[in-house]
Amino acid sequence: MSTAYTDPILHWYGANARDLPWRAPDATPWGVLVSEFMLQQTPVARVLPVWHRWMERWPTPASLAAEPSGEAVRAWGRLGYPRRALRLHGSAAAIVERHGGRVPSSHDDLLALPGIGAYTAAAVASFAFRRRHAVLDTNVRRVLARLCSGVEYPPRSQTRAEVRLAESLLPLDPPTAARWSVAVMELGALVCTARTPRCVDCPVTGQCAWQRAGRPAYDGPPRRGQTYAGTDRQCRGRLLAVLRDAEGPVEKGALDVVWADAVQRERALDALIADGLVDPLDDGRYALPA
Repeated sequence: MSTAYTDPILHWYGANARDLPWRAPDATPWGVLVSEFMLQQTPVARVLPVWHRWMERWPTPASLAAEPSGEAVRAWGRLGYPRRALRLHGSAAAIVERHGGRVPSSHDDLLALPGIGAYTAAAVASFAFRRRHAVLDTNVRRVLARLCSGVEYPPRSQTRAEVRLAESLLPLDPPTAARWSVAVMELGALVCTARTPRCVDCPVTGQCAWQRAGRPAYDGPPRRGQTYAGTDRQCRGRLLAVLRDAEGPVEKGALDVVWADAVQRERALDALIADGLVDPLDDGRYALPA
C-alpha cells in the first residue's frame, strides 16, 4: 500500500483517536466483541454507558451465557435493534460450548458463531487479535469511496470491488493493518462524515480523488434517512420497555396502554414474539424470554 495514504492517516489517528475502553491495551477480546455488537447502527455516546454496565455484570462470555437470554434483552436498554442482544447471548453460549469460554481468534471460527457476519468477524479478528483483514463498515466505505473512487458516497450495498480495494490497501504487517483499519474508521467517524465532511482537517485531502474532482455531488438514487416516530419499530420499543422495566410477567393491559393504534400494537407484539424477544405465557401474560 502507498505510504501516501498510510503514514498520514496512521499519524492522524495517533494524535486524534478517541479514548474508548474497547481500544484500551487491557481490553479483552470479549469486550471488543461486545462493543462491535452494540455499535452496529448506534452512536458511540449511547453505547458507552451500556457497554460499561454490561462488562461489569458479564465480564466473560460464560457469565452472560449462564443467565437467561431475557436478561440480555433487559440490559440492552434503549440501544435499539434488541435482536442484537439475543444474538450476542447466543454467541456467548457458542463460545462457551465450542471454545472453552474464550473468544476465538480465527476469522473462520468467529464467522461460524451465531449472530456474527463478515464485518463483525473481521473487526474482532483485527481489533482484538491484530489480524490482517479488511474491515468495511459504513465509515470506511465512505472514506474509500471519496479517497480512491472520487464519489461522495459508496453504493447502497457493499460490492466485491469495495472489498478488493480495501484488501489492496491493507499494510502487509498484520498489527499495522489492524491499526490502519481502525484509523480509517475513525477518520470517517470524525472528519470524513456523511453530511458535513471537514476536508480541511483531513490528513490526505491532497490525495483525495473526490476533493481533486471538486467534490461532485452524489448522483445516485435518493438517500432517505430512516424515520422512527409512529413506526412499528417505535411501537415495538414501547412494548419492550414495559417488559424490561417489570420485575416479572405483565398483563396484556399493561402493554395495551402504551400504544393507541390496536392493529399496529398487535402487529408489533406478534413480531416481538416471532423474533424471540417476548414470551407469551399460558396464563395470558407476557415476559422477556427465559
